Amino acid sequence: MSTKEAQARIKINKLLEKSGWRFFDDEHGKANISLEANTKLDSLGDNFEQTKNGYIDFLLLDERGFPLVVLEAKREDKNPLDGKEQARRYAQSKRVRFIILSNGNLHYFWDIKHGNPNLISEFPRLESLKHKASFIPNNKRLADELINDDYIALTQNSSFQDDPKFQNLNTRKEYLNDNNLRLLRPYQVKAIHALQQQAKHSNERFLFEFATTGY
Repeated sequence: MSTKEAQARIKINKLLEKSGWRFFDDEHGKANISLEANTKLDSLGDNFEQTKNGYIDFLLLDERGFPLVVLEAKREDKNPLDGKEQARRYAQSKRVRFIILSNGNLHYFWDIKHGNPNLISEFPRLESLKHKASFIPNNKRLADELINDDYIALTQNSSFQDDPKFQNLNTRKEYLNDNNLRLLRPYQVKAIHALQQQAKHSNERFLFEFATTGY
Protein backbone atom coordinates (compact mmCIF):
# COMPACT_ATOMS: atom_id res chain seq x y z
CA MET A 1 0.00 0.00 0.00
CA SER A 2 1.41 3.41 -1.00
CA THR A 3 1.94 6.23 1.49
CA LYS A 4 -0.85 8.33 -0.07
CA GLU A 5 -3.23 5.39 0.03
CA ALA A 6 -2.33 4.65 3.65
CA GLN A 7 -2.90 8.29 4.60
CA ALA A 8 -6.30 8.23 2.91
CA ARG A 9 -7.25 5.04 4.77
CA ILE A 10 -6.27 6.55 8.12
CA LYS A 11 -8.46 9.60 7.48
CA ILE A 12 -11.36 7.44 6.31
CA ASN A 13 -11.06 5.23 9.40
CA LYS A 14 -11.33 8.30 11.64
CA LEU A 15 -14.33 9.65 9.71
CA LEU A 16 -16.10 6.31 10.03
CA GLU A 17 -15.49 6.14 13.77
CA LYS A 18 -16.62 9.76 14.17
CA SER A 19 -19.94 8.85 12.53
CA GLY A 20 -20.50 5.92 14.87
CA TRP A 21 -19.30 3.03 12.70
CA ARG A 22 -17.35 0.32 14.52
CA PHE A 23 -14.34 -1.76 13.47
CA PHE A 24 -14.64 -3.85 16.65
CA ASP A 25 -17.37 -4.95 19.04
CA ASP A 26 -17.79 -2.53 21.94
CA GLU A 27 -20.33 -1.37 24.50
CA HIS A 28 -22.36 0.29 21.72
CA GLY A 29 -22.79 -2.89 19.69
CA LYS A 30 -21.17 -5.32 17.31
CA ALA A 31 -18.64 -4.28 14.68
CA ASN A 32 -20.42 -3.03 11.55
CA ILE A 33 -17.46 -2.42 9.22
CA SER A 34 -16.17 -5.23 7.04
CA LEU A 35 -12.76 -4.61 5.44
CA GLU A 36 -11.96 -5.70 1.88
CA ALA A 37 -14.94 -8.02 1.63
CA ASN A 38 -14.69 -10.41 -1.31
CA THR A 39 -17.53 -10.32 -3.81
CA LYS A 40 -18.39 -12.36 -6.89
CA LEU A 41 -18.73 -10.38 -10.10
CA ASP A 42 -19.64 -13.23 -12.45
CA SER A 43 -23.16 -11.94 -13.00
CA LEU A 44 -22.07 -8.38 -13.65
CA GLY A 45 -20.51 -8.80 -17.07
CA ASP A 46 -17.36 -10.28 -18.57
CA ASN A 47 -13.83 -8.93 -18.17
CA PHE A 48 -14.65 -6.53 -15.36
CA GLU A 49 -11.15 -5.46 -14.31
CA GLN A 50 -9.94 -8.78 -15.82
CA THR A 51 -11.22 -10.73 -12.83
CA LYS A 52 -14.35 -12.50 -11.66
CA ASN A 53 -13.81 -11.48 -8.07
CA GLY A 54 -13.39 -8.09 -6.44
CA TYR A 55 -12.60 -6.65 -3.05
CA ILE A 56 -14.72 -3.94 -1.49
CA ASP A 57 -12.56 -1.49 0.49
CA PHE A 58 -15.15 -0.98 3.25
CA LEU A 59 -18.55 -2.64 3.54
CA LEU A 60 -20.79 -1.01 6.14
CA LEU A 61 -23.44 -3.21 7.74
CA ASP A 62 -26.85 -2.56 9.26
CA GLU A 63 -27.85 -3.60 12.78
CA ARG A 64 -28.67 -7.12 11.53
CA GLY A 65 -25.27 -7.52 9.91
CA PHE A 66 -26.54 -7.16 6.34
CA PRO A 67 -24.65 -5.03 3.75
CA LEU A 68 -25.85 -1.42 3.69
CA VAL A 69 -23.10 0.76 2.18
CA VAL A 70 -20.16 0.19 -0.14
CA LEU A 71 -17.30 2.59 0.61
CA GLU A 72 -14.76 2.91 -2.20
CA ALA A 73 -11.46 4.43 -1.09
CA LYS A 74 -8.98 6.17 -3.38
CA ARG A 75 -5.51 7.60 -2.81
CA GLU A 76 -5.33 11.24 -1.75
CA ASP A 77 -4.13 12.32 -5.20
CA LYS A 78 -7.04 10.58 -6.96
CA ASN A 79 -10.54 11.91 -7.60
CA PRO A 80 -13.01 9.79 -5.58
CA LEU A 81 -15.33 9.75 -8.59
CA ASP A 82 -12.75 7.67 -10.46
CA GLY A 83 -14.12 4.69 -8.55
CA LYS A 84 -17.75 5.46 -9.30
CA GLU A 85 -18.55 2.64 -11.72
CA GLN A 86 -16.47 0.08 -9.87
CA ALA A 87 -18.34 0.93 -6.66
CA ARG A 88 -21.66 0.63 -8.49
CA ARG A 89 -20.73 -2.90 -9.57
CA TYR A 90 -19.82 -3.82 -6.02
CA ALA A 91 -23.05 -2.32 -4.69
CA GLN A 92 -25.08 -4.27 -7.23
CA SER A 93 -23.30 -7.47 -6.27
CA LYS A 94 -24.23 -6.91 -2.61
CA ARG A 95 -27.72 -5.61 -3.45
CA VAL A 96 -27.19 -2.30 -1.65
CA ARG A 97 -28.20 1.17 -2.86
CA PHE A 98 -25.80 3.39 -0.89
CA ILE A 99 -22.21 4.21 -1.84
CA ILE A 100 -19.56 6.46 -0.31
CA LEU A 101 -16.64 7.55 -2.50
CA SER A 102 -13.68 9.07 -0.67
CA ASN A 103 -9.97 9.86 -0.92
CA GLY A 104 -9.78 10.91 2.72
CA ASN A 105 -10.20 14.60 1.93
CA LEU A 106 -13.06 14.70 -0.58
CA HIS A 107 -16.17 12.60 -0.10
CA TYR A 108 -19.32 11.80 -2.09
CA PHE A 109 -22.51 10.07 -1.00
CA TRP A 110 -24.47 8.25 -3.69
CA ASP A 111 -27.94 6.75 -3.52
CA ILE A 112 -27.84 4.77 -6.75
CA LYS A 113 -31.62 4.40 -6.68
CA HIS A 114 -32.27 8.15 -6.54
CA GLY A 115 -29.82 10.50 -8.23
CA ASN A 116 -26.09 11.05 -8.56
CA PRO A 117 -23.15 11.37 -6.11
CA ASN A 118 -23.32 14.45 -3.89
CA LEU A 119 -20.48 16.08 -1.98
CA ILE A 120 -20.60 15.54 1.79
CA SER A 121 -18.47 16.92 4.61
CA GLU A 122 -18.89 13.93 6.94
CA PHE A 123 -19.96 10.32 6.62
CA PRO A 124 -23.63 9.48 7.24
CA ARG A 125 -24.63 7.70 10.42
CA LEU A 126 -26.49 4.40 10.45
CA GLU A 127 -29.66 6.10 11.72
CA SER A 128 -29.74 8.61 8.86
CA LEU A 129 -29.22 5.84 6.29
CA LYS A 130 -32.11 3.87 7.74
CA HIS A 131 -34.26 6.97 7.32
CA LYS A 132 -33.10 7.40 3.71
CA ALA A 133 -33.81 3.76 2.97
CA SER A 134 -37.41 4.13 4.17
CA PHE A 135 -38.04 7.37 2.25
CA ILE A 136 -40.47 7.06 -0.66
CA PRO A 137 -40.69 10.08 -3.03
CA ASN A 138 -44.16 11.56 -3.36
CA ASN A 139 -44.59 11.71 -7.13
CA LYS A 140 -48.19 12.89 -6.85
CA ARG A 141 -47.18 15.91 -4.80
CA LEU A 142 -44.56 16.86 -7.39
CA ALA A 143 -46.96 16.31 -10.29
CA ASP A 144 -49.76 18.34 -8.67
CA GLU A 145 -47.64 21.34 -7.60
CA LEU A 146 -48.95 24.49 -9.28
CA ILE A 147 -46.10 26.03 -11.28
CA ASN A 148 -46.46 29.40 -13.00
CA ASP A 149 -43.91 32.08 -13.90
CA ASP A 150 -44.26 33.64 -10.43
CA TYR A 151 -43.42 30.42 -8.54
CA ILE A 152 -40.00 31.62 -7.31
CA ALA A 153 -40.97 35.25 -6.84
CA LEU A 154 -43.79 34.25 -4.49
CA THR A 155 -41.29 32.52 -2.21
CA GLN A 156 -39.27 35.74 -2.14
CA ASN A 157 -42.23 38.06 -1.53
CA SER A 158 -45.69 36.54 -1.26
CA SER A 159 -47.44 39.86 -1.89
CA PHE A 160 -45.26 41.33 -4.64
CA GLN A 161 -48.14 41.30 -7.13
CA ASP A 162 -50.06 43.80 -4.99
CA ASP A 163 -47.40 46.45 -5.33
CA PRO A 164 -48.48 49.32 -7.65
CA LYS A 165 -45.06 49.35 -9.29
CA PHE A 166 -45.49 45.72 -10.32
CA GLN A 167 -49.03 46.28 -11.53
CA ASN A 168 -47.86 49.14 -13.71
CA LEU A 169 -46.35 47.61 -16.87
CA ASN A 170 -44.10 50.65 -17.29
CA THR A 171 -42.42 50.14 -13.91
CA ARG A 172 -42.72 46.35 -13.55
CA LYS A 173 -39.24 45.47 -14.85
CA GLU A 174 -37.61 48.13 -12.68
CA TYR A 175 -39.56 46.92 -9.63
CA LEU A 176 -38.49 43.29 -10.18
CA ASN A 177 -34.83 44.29 -10.60
CA ASP A 178 -34.82 46.60 -7.57
CA ASN A 179 -36.27 43.87 -5.38
CA ASN A 180 -34.21 41.07 -6.92
CA LEU A 181 -37.35 39.10 -7.75
CA ARG A 182 -37.13 36.29 -10.28
CA LEU A 183 -39.86 35.27 -12.68
CA LEU A 184 -39.52 31.99 -14.52
CA ARG A 185 -39.09 32.28 -18.26
CA PRO A 186 -41.67 30.57 -20.52
CA TYR A 187 -39.30 27.75 -21.54
CA GLN A 188 -38.46 27.10 -17.86
CA VAL A 189 -42.14 26.75 -16.99
CA LYS A 190 -42.60 24.46 -19.99
CA ALA A 191 -39.68 22.28 -18.90
CA ILE A 192 -41.03 21.96 -15.35
CA HIS A 193 -44.47 21.02 -16.67
CA ALA A 194 -42.82 18.31 -18.79
CA LEU A 195 -41.10 16.99 -15.65
CA GLN A 196 -44.41 16.94 -13.82
CA GLN A 197 -45.92 14.86 -16.62
CA GLN A 198 -43.13 12.33 -16.14
CA ALA A 199 -43.77 12.30 -12.40
CA LYS A 200 -47.39 11.39 -13.08
CA HIS A 201 -46.07 8.22 -14.71
CA SER A 202 -44.06 7.38 -11.55
CA ASN A 203 -40.69 8.34 -13.03
CA GLU A 204 -38.23 9.52 -10.36
CA ARG A 205 -35.10 10.62 -12.23
CA PHE A 206 -34.99 13.63 -14.52
CA LEU A 207 -32.47 15.58 -16.54
CA PHE A 208 -32.72 19.24 -17.57
CA GLU A 209 -30.47 20.28 -20.43
CA PHE A 210 -30.27 23.92 -21.47
CA ALA A 211 -27.80 26.06 -23.33
CA THR A 212 -25.93 28.45 -21.04
CA THR A 213 -26.57 32.18 -21.34
CA GLY A 214 -24.35 35.10 -20.55
CA TYR A 215 -25.22 38.38 -18.91
